[in-house]
Amino acid sequence: MTKLTRSRSDRKLAGVIGGLAQYTGFDVSLLRVLFVVGLIMSFGTFALIYLIWMFVVPNSTDVISR
Repeated sequence: MTKLTRSRSDRKLAGVIGGLAQYTGFDVSLLRVLFVVGLIMSFGTFALIYLIWMFVVPNSTDVISR
């Protein structure tokens, strides 16, 4: 089972969207476009969620694989 981690290789800001793309299997560009659209439509709620995920979701190098 894959774990949700922030990407170290496919990152623009903090790797949250890149890690989410790796976890779900969606294209990272599609998720980034959807995030920007959601950011505009939600009046900043997506920005708050992104900030929370930056602190909650660990980096991929910080997770010990079994």
